[in-house]
Amino acid sequence: MKSSLPILFILFFISFNAQSIYSRAYGNRKNPPVIFIHGGPSGNATLFEGTTAQQLANKGFYVIVYDRRGEGRSKDDNASMTFTESFNDLNQLYRIYRIKKANILAHSFGGIIGTLFAGKFPERVSSLTLAGALFTQQETYDHILKEAKEHFKNDPVQLKEISEIENLDKHSAAYRKRCYETASQLNFFDMPSPTPESKNLRAQYEAGEFYQTNIRNPQSPILFYQNEPLNNLDNTAVLKEIKRKGTPVFAVYGKNDGIFSLKQLTDLKNIVGKENFKLLDNCSHYLFVDQQHEFLQFIESKLK
Repeated sequence: MKSSLPILFILFFISFNAQSIYSRAYGNRKNPPVIFIHGGPSGNATLFEGTTAQQLANKGFYVIVYDRRGEGRSKDDNASMTFTESFNDLNQLYRIYRIKKANILAHSFGGIIGTLFAGKFPERVSSLTLAGALFTQQETYDHILKEAKEHFKNDPVQLKEISEIENLDKHSAAYRKRCYETASQLNFFDMPSPTPESKNLRAQYEAGEFYQTNIRNPQSPILFYQNEPLNNLDNTAVLKEIKRKGTPVFAVYGKNDGIFSLKQLTDLKNIVGKENFKLLDNCSHYLFVDQQHEFLQFIESKLK
């Protein structure tokens, strides 16, 4: 059942910050809290919220979703898009929803923010779950371009394009953007064989209210790379330290998520432990839609 309090909390949050930070809670606030951190920069939580937030709440969790400042439904022309700003807003969520500790569920670029937050504020994190989340960014970019060179080996125009990308500043919004555009050309974000369930979830989302608010701010990546010096990270050491200090770390990924190499996923499994790592078959980047049942099953089994 949906919480009766989200609108009150949203309004209070807006008033408290004098800025419009979108957030909403699902489920019973007495249940274990889960905070979902979306991808980006320029992303939002609409796909997760529109397909999965209530389903996860039905499993016995208090699920909080939000759009980061300056992204999605949290319009703020003065947003800096830095990690410090993200941490401050996350800590504000804890205060608004009266949470002392929460399970962090981080997707895509949200994995970078979630990992750094868990490392900086371990007392606030019950567990960290990486769900199709970035953790060694340059390895991901290198993997995408390597695969593209093989795929387009007989296409001089595409090979020239890849060479141009490789010569860009690797700490720039343009480099990130063109790497992911290449990944999209290779269908790296697509589920190989959509199931009736996944098709239905996407159709319902596209016909519903959340798709109508699927706002993308193209300035967000530009501001992030302009204002945040830590913009192309390898969080391996941070993850090891989080685990060493006693915070459980879980990882669930799509077996067909093309932006991660087999080496990256093997390295991550070795960090979190075989029992805390799961690869989902016939599943790509948006695993909570591609294989929702298996995704929820994994989250429930680990966080309960």
